[in-house]
Amino acid sequence: MNLHNYTNYSQISELIKLINPNLKEQLSLEEIASKVGLSSDDLRMLFIDWAGVEPNKFFEYVSIQHAKQVLNKSQATLFDAGNKTALSDKEILHVSLVEIEEMSSEEYQKNLSINYSFAKNLFGEVLVASTHKGICYIGFSDDKHIALSDLEKRFSKASFTEQIDDIQHNALQIFTQDWSKINKIKLHLKGTNFQMQVWKALLEIPKGSLTTYGNIAEIIQKPKAARAVGTAIGSNPVSFLIPCHRVIQSSGVFGGYMWGTIRKTAIIGWEAARIMAL
Repeated sequence: MNLHNYTNYSQISELIKLINPNLKEQLSLEEIASKVGLSSDDLRMLFIDWAGVEPNKFFEYVSIQHAKQVLNKSQATLFDAGNKTALSDKEILHVSLVEIEEMSSEEYQKNLSINYSFAKNLFGEVLVASTHKGICYIGFSDDKHIALSDLEKRFSKASFTEQIDDIQHNALQIFTQDWSKINKIKLHLKGTNFQMQVWKALLEIPKGSLTTYGNIAEIIQKPKAARAVGTAIGSNPVSFLIPCHRVIQSSGVFGGYMWGTIRKTAIIGWEAARIMAL
């Protein structure tokens, strides 16, 4: 991982805090730059280095207006097998790259051994954990003690070893490598049948697309369960790999995220920049 990109994210997150999507009159780029002690040129180079686009383009990609446009476009293709041929390989790769295996009750209750490690990436730091079968947790970590506590609560009967392994190493490459060059990533997850349905549906959301809680409910054929879908998404144990960040409110507002709305905004903008560059 390029630690320069990690440092850049800390600056990017501070800049995103200055954007209020509910205001018609936004700060100018010069005003935004000055508030964080940067020149306009420094601001421009920061976004080009981290996201690959000019700051004004990035801010456009995380606006409510753009989100509504993406939602409208996504409805025509999302989860429609007949239309998937219209999507590029890079857009649909998430579903072919990641596979979920459900953890049995016996595995969860007895002799579960979990390796874990911390790693820096484009969106901060993550705690990643794995069983002998696959990744069981990836959570962004602004506080290592809180992140580790969350992991231990999820697997209260497990034993833990701070150690990076090949399973974790392969999964972490999703932040740094061309996805077509990464080996299949297996997730080994504990959840209810409903949660599994929701998490698997999330894998179908193409990179750069956005959808709503209600649409996910429709896809899993439980159209009245939008609120329950939101709860299941909120309990997703694997950030980024299971792209719950691509689910927003129908109004275009990004809404909540277990790992912070600033980070959700950053990821959505970064992915939009990558898709627009295809």
